[in-house]
Amino acid sequence: MIKRAIKEYLIITFGAVMAAAAIYFFMLPSHLAVGSGSALAMVLSNFIPLPISVISLSLNIIFLTMGFLLVGPEFGAKTVYTTILVPASLGVFEIIFPDFKSLTEDPLLDMICYLLVVGLAMAILFSVNASSGGLDIVAKIMNKHLKMELGTAISVSGLVVAFSSAICYDTKTVVLSVLGTYCSGMIVDRFIFGLNIKRRVCIISQEHTQTIVDYLLHKLHSGATLYESFGAYDGTSRTEIVTIVDKNEYRKLMEFVKKTDPKAFLTVYSVNEVRYQPKVKR
Repeated sequence: MIKRAIKEYLIITFGAVMAAAAIYFFMLPSHLAVGSGSALAMVLSNFIPLPISVISLSLNIIFLTMGFLLVGPEFGAKTVYTTILVPASLGVFEIIFPDFKSLTEDPLLDMICYLLVVGLAMAILFSVNASSGGLDIVAKIMNKHLKMELGTAISVSGLVVAFSSAICYDTKTVVLSVLGTYCSGMIVDRFIFGLNIKRRVCIISQEHTQTIVDYLLHKLHSGATLYESFGAYDGTSRTEIVTIVDKNEYRKLMEFVKKTDPKAFLTVYSVNEVRYQPKVKR
């Protein structure tokens, strides 16, 4: 358990530093306010005489505090860690590479490079159920109190930040910021909110059906449906287990099945939405 936690936090550290690198080396030099907490910090730095890393850290702490007060203790240690680590990494880059200029000297190329690097960083973070904090927390607040879809909430908050760049920068920069925010939202939909996608897992095991069912019911506390299926070739009757699990449960289930029955036959489908209407007693 300790080794696993250490491994996860090493992955989170790598992803957070990569995200900070994308911000510092591609977003900030071209003043691209691609919807994020760091982009808002960049805009505010035109009015507040502090390093962007300090402003970003202050904003993240404010967002995190608001999250705990308005949403509740849903933000675990991973969120707190990345919320602090990203601006801290920016501060290190500011010390090592002061007055850094654009690598490409082209805002459009900077935006493309930023999206590619930050997208990879997000994928790394989301692989261990972490996020970069910042506007993700604001989106969670909007989701709870304004009943707004999570994807819509983060897009709206990101666009507000992107349009705020009009206060300080030229029209080209604003347009690129809005386009970058839109593309970033697509990445968010793919990675962050892909976490909400369920998996429909179908399992056929010759000898360990009941063991797998027991694991689903009593360890994962997930439901399952059993179907009798017949092989077309030999007509052999087998029990097919069908269950719908989230990302965490899916990973645990795959590990368990691989260990229990390496020869089990599995098919996996992505499920975008699950609805259940309980029967109302009259």
